Amino acid sequence: MAERFTGFVAIDWSGAHGTAHPGIRMAYCANGRSAPTLVPPPCRAWSRQGVADWLLARADEPLLVGFDFSFSAPFVERGAHLPGDTPTPDARSLWAYVDDSSDDPDLGARSFLEARRGRHFYFGAADGRKADFLHWRTCEVAADGRRKPSTVYDAIGASQVAKASFAGMRMLRRLDGRVAIWPFDPVPAMGMLVVEIYTTIAAGDAGRPRGRSKMRSAEALDDALTHLGSEQHQPLSRYDDHSTDAILTAAWLRAVANRADLWRPAGLTAQVAQTEGWTFGVS
Repeated sequence: MAERFTGFVAIDWSGAHGTAHPGIRMAYCANGRSAPTLVPPPCRAWSRQGVADWLLARADEPLLVGFDFSFSAPFVERGAHLPGDTPTPDARSLWAYVDDSSDDPDLGARSFLEARRGRHFYFGAADGRKADFLHWRTCEVAADGRRKPSTVYDAIGASQVAKASFAGMRMLRRLDGRVAIWPFDPVPAMGMLVVEIYTTIAAGDAGRPRGRSKMRSAEALDDALTHLGSEQHQPLSRYDDHSTDAILTAAWLRAVANRADLWRPAGLTAQVAQTEGWTFGVS
């Protein structure tokens, strides 16, 4: 599979309000061993629409592109993404519903979440018990029963999982039909393929200890890159989580793209593939 792609792109995403997002970082590397480099934004910072435009302009190129947000919401356990709300029988229906129901700038989704506060999304103690809002996708539940620490229904906290993911769904709707999106689409014979990533998985495969996935120094980043068979990176002006996550995960995509188990995980049934999607790297 690695030979199928000539370039690997990892995008650290943001659901923040506004039209310019310092939290969005994009890193690229080609086949071989050279370290990924950050792709500079066209303006002072990336916009979400700007990222979509960059990808669409390269849709015919053999790029494997990873986004760090959830491509869908849990469905299998409860039979709906948003029980009691407008039915969305598959992920594409959910993308369309979110997009049609949001009027936020730059593909944001804050209004969608706030309109469903307390019913589907947890914004704070006034909404009730947080535990009542926590539901997970099939790929987010480990074989030993452990779950990711937050879900797409969690709209608070530094990571803003809900805001990032539902804004990302609006972006996916713009890519849909022009770029293949796995696992909703099969791997195409040519052109770009977009997958969901979880940077913590990449960090673990690169030797970072559990609970210490973030890298905030040149030495830590180079050590992780070396674990993945990559050369050392070009020095950065600032070592923030967004930049180092993107750089490391681009190198990780290159290193693991030929692993058959990651493309055919045991829990990825046809129903899961179309309703919930899957995080590439979960086998």
